[in-house]
Amino acid sequence: MNGPDEPGDEHWVDPEIIRPYVVTRGRTRPAHGRFDLISMALAVGPPPGPEAGLDPEHLRILRLCREPKSVAEIAAHLNLPAGTIRVLLGDLFDRELVSAQEPQSEVDMRDMKLYRAVLDGLRSL
Repeated sequence: MNGPDEPGDEHWVDPEIIRPYVVTRGRTRPAHGRFDLISMALAVGPPPGPEAGLDPEHLRILRLCREPKSVAEIAAHLNLPAGTIRVLLGDLFDRELVSAQEPQSEVDMRDMKLYRAVLDGLRSL
């Protein structure tokens, strides 16, 4: 017989699922923007104060994005799934706290820095 915290219990939920669900308040997609793994995010303007009412994860993203970062890099740094990062970036984008650069078509992607940043982010996962 399984204990109350073991996988066989009908009420058991994997903690790896709970945290992202709570962080995004159950949302699975950003309200605006696509935010592919290689989309680049950059914090704009001065850092918001406590009155902004942002969650700790939002603030961590803003600190990371003082320099452009890909969704993959942000996910690796925060140890959260890319889908969760997409939702959080959407929140920040809606508040005009980050700018986002969607990936260019493959024909135009010649910037080795971008490829290196994405690969480094993926390796960190």
